[in-house]
Amino acid sequence: MTPAPAPAPLLDELLALALEAARRAGALLRDGRPDDLAVAATKTSAIDVVTEMDIAAEKLITGFLSEHRPQDGLLGEEGAAAPGTSGVRWVIDPLDGTVNYLYGLPSWAVSIAAEYEGETVVGVVEAPLRGETYRAVLGRGAHLGERRLAVRTAPPFDQALLGTGFGYVQARRAHQAEVVREVLPLVRDIRRGGSAAIDLCDVAAGRLDAYYERGLNPWDHAAGALIAREAGARTGGRPGEPESGELAVAAPEGLFEPLQDLLDRLGAWHD
Repeated sequence: MTPAPAPAPLLDELLALALEAARRAGALLRDGRPDDLAVAATKTSAIDVVTEMDIAAEKLITGFLSEHRPQDGLLGEEGAAAPGTSGVRWVIDPLDGTVNYLYGLPSWAVSIAAEYEGETVVGVVEAPLRGETYRAVLGRGAHLGERRLAVRTAPPFDQALLGTGFGYVQARRAHQAEVVREVLPLVRDIRRGGSAAIDLCDVAAGRLDAYYERGLNPWDHAAGALIAREAGARTGGRPGEPESGELAVAAPEGLFEPLQDLLDRLGAWHD
């Protein structure tokens, strides 16, 4: 049985909380970045880093959300995990684009999504050094500030500008490089920004025609994928499947299926 849709007042509340939590975390990360920023730990490999600021931002977000909605579940990149009892779960990436942040590059963001009965219903991506806040509510469209977002009309495949990203494990990176080698001659060009959340928002805003990546976690794409969909993109993984750790693809109708099929044939979904 399909669950009942989230009530409108609940969606309004979740959006307001996500916006405020993302704003506060973004300000902390922007204004509190120390000159001697340290690597606190590594994740999948020695070059996949967690900074002290990732951890501080997640504590800020989870503390704020738990204060206002203590019955909700939590899933966060830096370890937050709670089942909750309300039917709502928050999926949090406190700092998407950690390596960019570590090096002082501007393409990083705070990503917060809210799920209701397992479906993503609210997404917020705060990109402080861009001065941009992206938001979407299921069925209400996607916005950048007050501007409603819409994807570009699908171009011919050979004129498409794609975004992608790479993992941090050597074997995965090597295969991803092979996929790029095959795809690059077939399209206008490929960009690697370093933040999946921002790349998905750039599809929504028409700054990229499409985006794909292998190896994303739920917190990497939950908010950005909703924003892309509400702007008119299709999202998915392998043909017939939703986006997942195997593969995430976002593109407008007319470009989505050719790109998805190509990536599937090239084995972009495995290492």
